[in-house]
Amino acid sequence: MNKATSLDQAGIVLETRNLRRVVDKDKVIVNDISLAVRKGETLAIVGPSGSGKSSFLRLLNRLDEPTSGTVLLNGVDYTTIPPRTLRRQVGMVMQSAYLFPGTVAENISFGPRSRGEQVSSERIEELLEHVQLAGYQQRDISGLSGGEAQRVSLARTLVNDPQVLLLDEPTSALDETTRAGVEELINTIMHSQGLTNIIVTHDMAQATRMADRIAVIQAAQLKRIGTVEEVLNEPIA
Repeated sequence: MNKATSLDQAGIVLETRNLRRVVDKDKVIVNDISLAVRKGETLAIVGPSGSGKSSFLRLLNRLDEPTSGTVLLNGVDYTTIPPRTLRRQVGMVMQSAYLFPGTVAENISFGPRSRGEQVSSERIEELLEHVQLAGYQQRDISGLSGGEAQRVSLARTLVNDPQVLLLDEPTSALDETTRAGVEELINTIMHSQGLTNIIVTHDMAQATRMADRIAVIQAAQLKRIGTVEEVLNEPIA
């Protein structure tokens, strides 16, 4: 029993313990959520609009600060990790790409450059090939489609070699055809690199296609977590 527990714990990359966030003095937007995600696993966070899904995700790399509780990254309390270091290890792709004016290459190299590191042209091209944008290094951001911009955003996150990838509705701002292509690309990257992934989506069908497990958040609380089959086949109380 103890050995099994030890092995289970060893596989956990990211864990939340009693995570809670209160705003405007008494509005609880994340309420006492505890869960764990294993190396290479994809966990989908689903629930109605306004339930606290994205608020929960933003706590995982300290874009917002919890009122109480904490997050462990490889067993280390994340409050002991400098925020900039944490956000390299726990990368995030937003619903909208939020790219900076300039070229694709400048956007991808922005993070490393801001901490005094150089990214070679070869590394940038390798990342662009990975997100199916080969030859786009000198393209201006202003000329990209929505799907292309989201792919650049993904490459900009991957350049930091994250352990955990957070995705907040990464395809919801795209048209149906583009959405399918970007979803397939994200799926391929997540599995080929062995990343630990947490994706927020309002689309249960997307969650079933992409995730190993699903967590249901309603009214700021974790109501259910389990395999896709468990969550789909058992009603939420």
